[in-house]
Amino acid sequence: MTAPVPDSQETPFDFEAAFRLYYVRVARLIARIVRDPGRAEELAVEVLYRLWRNPNAQGEKIGGWLYRTAVRAGLYEIRREARRERVAHLFRPAARPAAPDEVHEAAEDQRRVRDVLAKMEPQRAELVLLRSAGLSYAELAAALDLNPASVGTLLSRAQRVFRKEYVKRYGEP
Repeated sequence: MTAPVPDSQETPFDFEAAFRLYYVRVARLIARIVRDPGRAEELAVEVLYRLWRNPNAQGEKIGGWLYRTAVRAGLYEIRREARRERVAHLFRPAARPAAPDEVHEAAEDQRRVRDVLAKMEPQRAELVLLRSAGLSYAELAAALDLNPASVGTLLSRAQRVFRKEYVKRYGEP
């Protein structure tokens, strides 16, 4: 997919076309991170608003800029949610209805993964998240402005850091 990019003749940036082209992908990527489709849509609009306000991002690497900004918005959201949860548990009622074991275990696994990602260096967390979203090495290089030849090594290191932190906190999966 190519984005509407201004040419050398000073053609104005077609934000509406860029919005139509990228909104769904950006919202899905954020939804994979925050696990809340409604909040993901709100964050996707914020990311695209940032694009509109940032003429430097409206060039050839618009896709990479949007993916990088979307991942960062998602990571910021889970960090914000983690901070809120540290205080909110004090105000919850003591008894909540019990959920089936499988649902609880899956939710716990997701929480653990989000906690580990929130503690990682942003670039490493971005690499792990974007790769899990199905981006190829070339797309990862474009999204994170990396040398395509080093993506494999950086991704391997990021995955190793993720696994080491996960095992340190929660033991073997």
